Amino acid sequence: MTEKISGELTLGPVLYNWKADAWRDFYFKIADEAPVDTVVIGETICYKRAPFFEPLYGEVMERLEAGGKTVVFSTLAEVMLPHDRRIVESICSIEDHLVEVNDASGLYHLTGKPHNIGPLFNTYNEEVVKTLARRGAKNFCVPHEMRATAIEAVAKEANALGCTVEVQVFGRQSLALSARCYHARAHDKIKDTCQYVCENDPDGLNLRTLEGQPFLTINGVQVLSNDYVDLIAELPDLARMGVARFRLSPQNVDMIAVAKVYRAAMDGEITAAEGQESLKELVGDTPLANGFFYQQPGYRFIDADSVVH
Repeated sequence: MTEKISGELTLGPVLYNWKADAWRDFYFKIADEAPVDTVVIGETICYKRAPFFEPLYGEVMERLEAGGKTVVFSTLAEVMLPHDRRIVESICSIEDHLVEVNDASGLYHLTGKPHNIGPLFNTYNEEVVKTLARRGAKNFCVPHEMRATAIEAVAKEANALGCTVEVQVFGRQSLALSARCYHARAHDKIKDTCQYVCENDPDGLNLRTLEGQPFLTINGVQVLSNDYVDLIAELPDLARMGVARFRLSPQNVDMIAVAKVYRAAMDGEITAAEGQESLKELVGDTPLANGFFYQQPGYRFIDADSVVH
């Protein structure tokens, strides 16, 4: 028996352009089988994908809630054009569910109302937490590249203000967003006539160096890490820092199995080493990483047992 860890598991929004039926079926399985507490749904990366998923929001939300999950809606992270703003306004007008803001444009609609702050919003220090909390923010999912000491400082401030802090513990790490669509350019197209080519890469488009080594992952206008972050060994430290929620970012792997591994680690049923072995089997050739947490390059994996506290 190992240490039990208090906290909740969150499943972040699907960042990739999955086919609509696959997207819906994924959430139906999550509703029925995944031991997560909260599920964030909604298009976060590209406005052009939103019309495929919006008609499914109602049935997906009902299925998730019937499965005991809390549903939160996500806004776009890159807001540039009038239709982007209309989508954000539409999501922010939802009255009976929390909205997770990933761009400051959402604050225009939500200030004074309870809402969450997503990982693509730049919440890097205590002053930002104070400012956003005054506007109604209740939960902060901090950016991926935050080191442990910075997470602890933000969590301390947020907890003092009655807010919770969340950290992504599994999945590719979002590194950048662009006005241009890399995915379209890779197929000799432009963003306006992309023909949704990103749907061909349900786990993102792998980018390699000139030497042929895996380097980054492209997802429409988003650049992600090649690796999956894995903070299962750091869960006890995160909990002691005051982090109350642990986020799993959906990848094209067995996410129900991933959720069960993290739940078992939190419940003290398996050790971190056992959890990492299970995760390695689930993700195949994709490397695991935790470098940012230790203020190291994000692609590195640091053995938690080798770190002197």
